[in-house]
Amino acid sequence: MVKKKNSLEELWKKRLTPKQFRILRKKGTELPFTGKYYLNKKEGIYMCAACKNPLFSSEKKFTSMSGWPSFYDSLNKKNIKLKEDTSLGMKRVEVVCSKCNSHLGHLFDDGPKPTGLRYCINSAALKFKKKNAIQKEL
Repeated sequence: MVKKKNSLEELWKKRLTPKQFRILRKKGTELPFTGKYYLNKKEGIYMCAACKNPLFSSEKKFTSMSGWPSFYDSLNKKNIKLKEDTSLGMKRVEVVCSKCNSHLGHLFDDGPKPTGLRYCINSAALKFKKKNAIQKEL
């Protein structure tokens, strides 16, 4: 009898690019200052690249000089989950999509007012939809 491969992981491998799969499903990261959305200044919504769950608004994005897209708040607290991450010998807070459980990045407490938070998110974990494209859908 032939063993079936993990069908869910195979589905994700087909649906995502190798880079997205490594980041979203294997908790990887991209090199700083290399991500597609790091310097994006357009107005719109950032969604999970795996499931299109709306995560962050451009209105809450800021330049943190960390090398990754940074947001001081999420679009809706129900759309993300926060988990303790003790990998790499550090204690951090992992940010995960609540819909598909994909790894997005990490949360730090060195952001700007009003929250003091910095959601440090991998560009490869995001899809961006421009504001005018969202308005056309409504």
